[in-house]
Amino acid sequence: MKTNYFLVAVLLLTAVATQAQKRISNSELPKEATTFLEKHFKNNAIDHAKKDSEHGEKGFEVILADGTEVEFYKDGQWREVDGNDKPIPTAFIAASITDYVKKNYPNEKITHIDKGHKDIDVDLTGKIDLEFDKNGKFLKVD
Repeated sequence: MKTNYFLVAVLLLTAVATQAQKRISNSELPKEATTFLEKHFKNNAIDHAKKDSEHGEKGFEVILADGTEVEFYKDGQWREVDGNDKPIPTAFIAASITDYVKKNYPNEKITHIDKGHKDIDVDLTGKIDLEFDKNGKFLKVD
């Protein structure tokens, strides 16, 4: 009997995990997301896109040919860009953040940015983690 409960639990968890991220065609991405990718990652093709309802937030995840991951809210606004330890474009990042990085870490590049509910997390080459408030004001080094 325990085996049956275990099997049902595993199947249920698998079904939930499968629903959390479902592959979609690039044309199913919101226009705003497509425009963002064309503007900031024009030389980096989309490998695949997924509809993402991870952590209770609906949105989209795009994996680019070089392994960069870009997450979008359901309206197409960017939420997170992860270069997987490689520098990412910065034109879409608030000037207060990029200026702070240039001034205080001139030899480092931004490899990851994540807009959280309360703050913005920025990772640099050299394994430096910075935290900014929603307005781009520096808070601390993590």
